[in-house]
Amino acid sequence: MRRFNQLGILALSLVMLWSCQENETQRPELEEVPQEVLEKVAVLGFNADEVKMYDGNLFIEGDIRISLDQLDRMSPSEGLPVEEHYHTDNLVTGTPRTINVFVNMPQKYKDATDIAIDRYNNESLNLTFNRVSSSGQADITIKASPWYYYWFGILGSAGFPENGDPYGTILMTRGYYDNVSNINGLATTIAHEMGHCIGFRHTDYMDRSYSCGGAPDNEGDGGVGANHIPGTPTGPSANSWMLACGSPEGDRPFTADDKTALGYVY
Repeated sequence: MRRFNQLGILALSLVMLWSCQENETQRPELEEVPQEVLEKVAVLGFNADEVKMYDGNLFIEGDIRISLDQLDRMSPSEGLPVEEHYHTDNLVTGTPRTINVFVNMPQKYKDATDIAIDRYNNESLNLTFNRVSSSGQADITIKASPWYYYWFGILGSAGFPENGDPYGTILMTRGYYDNVSNINGLATTIAHEMGHCIGFRHTDYMDRSYSCGGAPDNEGDGGVGANHIPGTPTGPSANSWMLACGSPEGDRPFTADDKTALGYVY
């Protein structure tokens, strides 16, 4: 009887493993985004072109993840974060403040996160980043994205602050990043996603063709306002760490304009 039970458990385990592998090799279908959702995305100041939806989540501007529930709680009067050289009110509060970051990924990602953290901490902001060894201590957790990200061409994702706290999860698609050889390029990607978590938008939000190519695409401020930070460009900012697109191997440490924006907001 005991041998039978062991064989039964083994058979069940094999079936479950086969089922998981089957799911991960079949291309999932994106859900159709309702027109009213696209309209709300646009009103809130996001780019409503090429919005992807799956499993109750919207993927906007390539790497911004917003659940449908979060979208319903957002309104233009909230003061949504606009790109880095502009600001509104929905940022991390309670500063000066330490933000703990936990990395649940291989060592290379931990090393790149340490570089990204040093870049922020070297700016003497009212936010201090600290890498911790357990998820229970974390304000932001960096971990591998779900299997379907790779199928949809999503390199990674993060979100924006809510209730004065940083967005809590950065998801990275290992199929894209495991083979990155430039650790500083990987650090730039992580610093970029951390930037979203504390409220920064893409520097070229008003014309994503600047870094992504294609036709000019002016997103505008979506009715939420855009308070320009003195001393920074009003248009796309060359080599900014918050450009919408870039090579995973490309290293973009903070530019002078990035530093001005970071210092002004935090």
